[in-house]
Amino acid sequence: MIFGSLKLNAQKIENIYANLYTDSLKKGTHNYINIDGEYSNGRFLPLDSNKITFTCAEAVFFGNSLFIPVDFKAEKVLVKATLKTDPTKFKELELYIKKNEDPPLKSEKEIFAEMKDKKKKKA
Repeated sequence: MIFGSLKLNAQKIENIYANLYTDSLKKGTHNYINIDGEYSNGRFLPLDSNKITFTCAEAVFFGNSLFIPVDFKAEKVLVKATLKTDPTKFKELELYIKKNEDPPLKSEKEIFAEMKDKKKKKA
């Protein structure tokens, strides 16, 4: 009887959506691919690799994280996220690779010097 009531409360995933945090992927790092599930009760929850199969011919997935090799030459990759319980529900994403390098981070010394200069200008 307990198991029967649990089954009634279980919600079915009606659809999946990609919810990306960036407009391009970085080489040489893990890029999190966020897939949200829309449940039959109207709620949206993030889905991980326990519920989604991630594939990409050009790179490697570790869970929800796509690793783009440092020496990758193409300008984009095709990622497919498929719901494991219903393979007819999937999203294909064409994701571009970031072209420009990130600027170097400031050192602690540089940050404190800037803060000190700002205080002097306010005074």
